[in-house]
Amino acid sequence: MRRLKNLEPATFIWIALIAVLLLLVAFPMVKLLLVSLHTRAGAFTFGNYLAAYGRARYVDSLVNSLLLASETAAISVVFAVPMAWAVSRTDMPAKPLIWATVLGAFILPPYLGAIGWILLAGPNSGVINLVWRFATGATDPLVNVYTFNGLAFVMAFQSFPLIFIFVKSALDLVSSEMEDAANILGASTWTATWRVTLPLVWPSIVGGAIIVFLESVALFGTPAIIGIPARINTATTQLWQFFEYPVRVEVAAAYAMPLLLITLVMVGAQRLMLRRRGFVSQTGKGGERRAIVLGAWRWALLGWCGLVAAVSVVMPVLVLAEASFARAWGRGVTASNLTLANYRFLLFEHETAVSSIWNTLWFSAASATLAALLALLVAYIVSRKLVRFGGLLAFLAMAPFVIPGIVMAIGFYASFAAPPFALYGTAAIIILAFTARFLPIAYANASSAMGTLHPEMEEAARILGLGRLGTIARITMPLLKRSLLGGWLIVFIVATRELSAAIFLVGPKTRTMAVLLYDLSEAGNFEVLAALGGILLVITMALVGVGMKLLGRDFMLRRA
Repeated sequence: MRRLKNLEPATFIWIALIAVLLLLVAFPMVKLLLVSLHTRAGAFTFGNYLAAYGRARYVDSLVNSLLLASETAAISVVFAVPMAWAVSRTDMPAKPLIWATVLGAFILPPYLGAIGWILLAGPNSGVINLVWRFATGATDPLVNVYTFNGLAFVMAFQSFPLIFIFVKSALDLVSSEMEDAANILGASTWTATWRVTLPLVWPSIVGGAIIVFLESVALFGTPAIIGIPARINTATTQLWQFFEYPVRVEVAAAYAMPLLLITLVMVGAQRLMLRRRGFVSQTGKGGERRAIVLGAWRWALLGWCGLVAAVSVVMPVLVLAEASFARAWGRGVTASNLTLANYRFLLFEHETAVSSIWNTLWFSAASATLAALLALLVAYIVSRKLVRFGGLLAFLAMAPFVIPGIVMAIGFYASFAAPPFALYGTAAIIILAFTARFLPIAYANASSAMGTLHPEMEEAARILGLGRLGTIARITMPLLKRSLLGGWLIVFIVATRELSAAIFLVGPKTRTMAVLLYDLSEAGNFEVLAALGGILLVITMALVGVGMKLLGRDFMLRRA
């Protein structure tokens, strides 16, 4: 009893925090495994795995995902590494413009980019192919987005910023002294870059490529929007088919488990591969970093960066903007074809558009707030070593990073859709799923911020009689408010565009903008879809503008 009296109220908060993390992260994954091993009647079985992988079409879907992810990662490396080198190490002009392009590709929702490329490279009515036929009289299309390679390129347009961020951050730390030494020994600029600079940032290239691979395996929107019409079935679209009537959640759970296993194997392989080799650049305190003078080659490099900018952001955004103001997007830009009717229909006539906008905003705000609060508390416990098992809390906070979003969504469905929770189709299950899905972003941000805060001020407050929770509220949070706001904004932005988790959990009254966009794409209503995408982009850009104003122009890329 005496021990209980001496316990601070904060102790019960820590216990509750542990319970919440177990409920949000561990429970859905354990439940997913159990569901995959039981029949609906509760009997133990391996039959779900036989049903999930007993047909060649299902196995082919998984193989397609692995091949598609590999090709996407390879193309992304080709796009990103030269751009990162150009921005970080050379005298190439227009670097701020390239940064803006990378940020644009980063915030453009993948499914919107996919729609843009359908409008650009559809074999029959895509803008590029219409111009090609008019100019040459050819009958065959110049480009066709509805192919395996076309799908891989579109996914790479959306994924290369991840590798760019990793590689540029690493290149910024490499001293020019290493390249100078190579030049003194007779190596040209290109040889020094290939033989010295790039090997030093090899871990970042590998790490970025693995993340792109894993993101591509788990991506739903782009493979569904382009792959299904092209009859390219992937693991994520196959999982979606298991949720068509009649819902076979136990088979979906069995089919999803290898995706989680693939993720764990890839992360483990990365650590093992990089552990075997040393990648260390040793410099003195004054390790100088100078821009490499490329001469005329800087214009060729700018041309490459401009090409990547055009195909990843400029072209799809322009064609989406044109379609959103068009009566019929295939007629081109003419005065008679311009209209505001698509926006008017969405805002004043469509039965679910306004509610989907509202749902998106408040689901994202609620999940960002919960994720930021949980992340702050976990980071505080871990950094201040308040409990013995702080490392376990950190592990739980970061675990969703290696859980594909679509697998987590199915885990939430299996855990909370049926009684006793019965949350399917409610706002609660979507907010909780988003919170768990993006908790690693918030925790990485909060943990980094806590590392910069010395505990002396907190200790002084405690000496003056302020409790642990009061210290967090009155000392820690105000000191970290800029960092916490940055993490909150990023979680909010990525939650507004989340499709993989939402599509499995929404109900008739909880549809989000991402899900409505997917529904409109299935109906082929590209004009209204583009208008809704325009509204989503305006919301996103407004939030990015707030972040830039308060936290700096590259706040999203610094925290990615």
